[in-house]
Amino acid sequence: MKEYKYKINGTEYNVAIHSVEGNIAQVSVNGKSYQVEMENTTPSTQAVAAPAPIIQPAPIAAAPVVAAPAPQPKVTPASGTGTAINSPLPGVIIEVSVKEGQNVKAGEKVAVLEAMKMENEIQADKDGIITKIHVNKGDSVLEGAPVVTIA
Repeated sequence: MKEYKYKINGTEYNVAIHSVEGNIAQVSVNGKSYQVEMENTTPSTQAVAAPAPIIQPAPIAAAPVVAAPAPQPKVTPASGTGTAINSPLPGVIIEVSVKEGQNVKAGEKVAVLEAMKMENEIQADKDGIITKIHVNKGDSVLEGAPVVTIA
């Protein structure tokens, strides 16, 4: 097991890489377990690629970043019926503007994401009902991570 410590925007992250099999890495971030799927890796680069979930919440140009489909505080794929509204970039959720069961219209704000010291509204892409909220205020998310599901 390899362990790393990162400090991003004043927040400290402890990352432990438990195992890497193929393109799937089993990691822990501050004691919370995640399964990370990596793209285009080779056996010699897998150990380096595994820390990516920590780096992406607050991108740092010099840090190694590997695109990962949707690991992070809410790693589970969209559940319930409907279409997932995904994070457009990595960052920290600073506001969740909706509740499960709430009706929303296309373009309505569902959450606010802070990325690179800027606030970004995440908006509904269609009219519908919020069937699942995948994040909480303060969660770090990767690009493509589900934020809410709309049916």
